[in-house]
Amino acid sequence: MHSRALRIGIIGSGAIGGFYGLMLAKAGFDVHFLLRSEYPAVCEHGLSLDSAEHGTLHMKVQAYARAADMPPCDWLLIGAKATSNDQLAPLIVQAAAPGAKVVLLQNGLGVEEQLRPALRSDMHLLGGLCFICVNRQGPGVIRHQALGTVNLGYHSGPASDGGTALVSEGTGLFQAAGIDSHAMPNLALARWQKLVWNVPYNGLSVLLGASTTALMGNAASRELVLALMAEVVQGAAACGHVLSEGYAQHLFQVTERMPDYWPSMYHDHAHKRPLELQAIYAEPLAQARAAGCRLPRMEMLYQALLFIDQHQGRV
Repeated sequence: MHSRALRIGIIGSGAIGGFYGLMLAKAGFDVHFLLRSEYPAVCEHGLSLDSAEHGTLHMKVQAYARAADMPPCDWLLIGAKATSNDQLAPLIVQAAAPGAKVVLLQNGLGVEEQLRPALRSDMHLLGGLCFICVNRQGPGVIRHQALGTVNLGYHSGPASDGGTALVSEGTGLFQAAGIDSHAMPNLALARWQKLVWNVPYNGLSVLLGASTTALMGNAASRELVLALMAEVVQGAAACGHVLSEGYAQHLFQVTERMPDYWPSMYHDHAHKRPLELQAIYAEPLAQARAAGCRLPRMEMLYQALLFIDQHQGRV
């Protein structure tokens, strides 16, 4: 079947799912969006994107309030946060065509292992890591500030070649939509790499009420960011995932060149949504501890965020 005949489903059509879904739809793919509270607004007005790189885009899209109403999808991109994975599993199964490829566009560790038992044996599970500055401005309105790369790695399923062909097919879909995308031969290593950025900037944005520009503009917070990055690199090595020398410094320098950005965890905190503490902090800390490695700064940041999360009435 020609790739343009493939049916792509977006589950979690917020900033991440909305951006990539719109870009795929713009490229001519058959894309179907599952929404919750934003369904009426998107049905009436469509989805809008204000992108520093791609310009302004507004489209009427194929939107659904229930997964059961979606047509069977060959690819499912999961843009919802890992905090809702237990609720997402039945929706994914309902929307999945036989042999569907499910891509978790989520941060943190352990997300694939959490979801895999709830999927059918014929379904393929892939991890997707997004390197992008994007946020939701309002119902159906997305702002894209910079970057956009999404890299894919195969986690599990019935693929006979270790998922190589499916990963290549998936990256090809994104590339056809004008999005930089590459294969990740080692998904676990790549997830630790992403944590080098997510652990300091997401957590400190909430704890200090500071965006990336503010964090990079203060000597004390710069030192703390670098120390947290070093701990993540240490934890990864203890778990058998040795990151390339200078990787943390590279991410630090990339952040210095980024436009001012409020990480996704800050937006969750501001809107009193659950924070992604399990996948970004608790699971990496547990894996490092099991390998005999303690990460004291990261542990203190996690404990502070856990207090903030629970103090706002969330568990």
